[in-house]
Amino acid sequence: MSDDSQRTGHCLCGAVRFSATVNKPHVGACHCSMCRRWSSAPYMEIECAGVRFEGEEHITRFRSSDWAERGFCSKCGSNLFYRIIDSNDYQMAVGLFDDQSGLRFTLQVFTDETPDFYAFANETKMLTGAEIFAMYAPTDDETT
Repeated sequence: MSDDSQRTGHCLCGAVRFSATVNKPHVGACHCSMCRRWSSAPYMEIECAGVRFEGEEHITRFRSSDWAERGFCSKCGSNLFYRIIDSNDYQMAVGLFDDQSGLRFTLQVFTDETPDFYAFANETKMLTGAEIFAMYAPTDDETT
């Protein structure tokens, strides 16, 4: 798979379909308490650009932080995406893609919030919650 690959996918019931450019074939996992509550597990995602939806009327969006929102299908409840609002970067749920070939698990974030009952064996880049906040959260200068 090339680094700029167009892929398609859909939710469990098919009411929401999408096409997206996969920026890199790298899968990430978020262990934060919000993602675990949302997914009942780490949220497994792949960064995408140029996301286009069919059935957008079935997408419910929830603003879960100052900088991001989460989307899910209002018909079947499938988690669809985590979107950084300012940059419009999407982290699409990797399980939704029709073709998952060529993907590699390379990143874990909020590793400091990983519960004791599971651990991944893959060697990945690992970032704490504080490192993620430093990357994405608005600074005091931006909020005033």
